[in-house]
Amino acid sequence: MMEEKEFSSKAYLDMELLRFTTAGSVDDGKSTLIGRLLYDSKSIFEDQLEAVKKASIKRGNESVDLSLLTDGLRAEREQGITIDVAYRYFATPKRKFIIADTPGHVQYTRNMVTGASTANAAIILIDARNGITEQSHRHTYIASLLQIPHIVVCVNKMDLVNYEEETYEKIKNDFQAFAAKLAVKDVRFVPISALKGDNVVEKSKNMPWYEGGTLMYILENIHISSDHNHIDARFPVQYVIRPQRDEFHDFRGYAGRVAGGTFKVGDKVMVLPSGFTTTVKSIISHTKEFEEAFPPMSVIISLEDDIDISRGDMIVKENNVPDIGQDIDIMMCWMSEKPMRLNGKYALKHTTADARCLIKDVKYKVNVNTLGKILDDKNIGLNEIARISLRTTKPLFYDSYRQNRKTGAIILIDEADNTTVGVGMIV
Repeated sequence: MMEEKEFSSKAYLDMELLRFTTAGSVDDGKSTLIGRLLYDSKSIFEDQLEAVKKASIKRGNESVDLSLLTDGLRAEREQGITIDVAYRYFATPKRKFIIADTPGHVQYTRNMVTGASTANAAIILIDARNGITEQSHRHTYIASLLQIPHIVVCVNKMDLVNYEEETYEKIKNDFQAFAAKLAVKDVRFVPISALKGDNVVEKSKNMPWYEGGTLMYILENIHISSDHNHIDARFPVQYVIRPQRDEFHDFRGYAGRVAGGTFKVGDKVMVLPSGFTTTVKSIISHTKEFEEAFPPMSVIISLEDDIDISRGDMIVKENNVPDIGQDIDIMMCWMSEKPMRLNGKYALKHTTADARCLIKDVKYKVNVNTLGKILDDKNIGLNEIARISLRTTKPLFYDSYRQNRKTGAIILIDEADNTTVGVGMIV
């Protein structure tokens, strides 16, 4: 029995992890959908369900309000909306999942960026009665900007339009017309009713005209192993390991997470910014040694030669070096209520490196509904997206965000109060 338990826990740890985010307009049913996923996949405990039942009765609901499973803040439960990003974890026999339930209100668009930044897939909910809205455009654009590889469009509340195929097909066609303008690789469509459970975990008998899989089937079977960049080897150094023990007296290792490509023992590598070359001596994770490391593994790499390496440096292959520079163009989503200051100075984080930067120019703002460029407005406020030019105090080692989501992302920080004011994707 013990062996079986150990095998089960090992199998769980080895299962593939899918991170997905939900997005949609207010009251499109995001929290209800996640509650339905958790409930129908039997991923909630009895005491959680009991608490939700009591809260539903207190609010005067006739049935169990599954949205309360994710609305954790008191203000959320009082207003029946999502304000902050709520993370939920569950697993099926095929996969582990992390869900980021993001807000639908326009003023919380920055929270959607936060929840979507690490996602493999985005679920975009559309109310079947209302069709595609401004927020649908905004969320789809942000999903494409963040290079989320897979988008699942859930046409929700099909029960309120009598499960009509024509309504679903019109929304599908409208969405495809908009998505054709964006760099979206994989878009799938599912007609659902989160409230009734149609096509969420179980196949719906009310929509026999729909021949595709349920939402759960899609989430379990999306191919995500190729989402990482396995070509361009990038290892940003996070920490230098020097054990203070006699048996490891001469050991020096460099800890971090592989951001791209593969590193093998014996590989010839280059260290940036020095440009010195050496060979990978060993790859260690905790107490286990590996012959190779690849994204998103966190490992310690030791090298054959003693080279001066510190946090913020990057180990790469000498025949495949990232861009190196101080003048960088980014697509930025502004996340602060304080407007962006042209020629303003901000702290900057890129991979494991810290620097400071000056905002040199605003090239244009983006109208997320038409995807048009606004050229004559240089004022960037909360939730606005713009292409800007930066000048950094030291060279960064970067790729375009389209090429590598890890080495192509930048965070801007207000030095006065240490708050994150902008997130950028290197063009």
